[in-house]
Amino acid sequence: MTLRLTEEQDRALALLASAQGSSKHEAAVRAIVTAAARMLDDARVTALARDVVAQHSALESRIRQARG
Repeated sequence: MTLRLTEEQDRALALLASAQGSSKHEAAVRAIVTAAARMLDDARVTALARDVVAQHSALESRIRQARG
């Protein structure tokens, strides 16, 4: 696979690699894995939050009906 980067992107990747003490290839791989893990974690958190909000909404509705 070939990764085509602009000069600015290549400089950013070089800085990342230097900060990690790794090659640009390894820095790119780490960045991809980290972004994927973060995205998947965010998706899980979002799904859990939706479930909790839905449960609390239903409970609040039942409480209001019981008071009414």
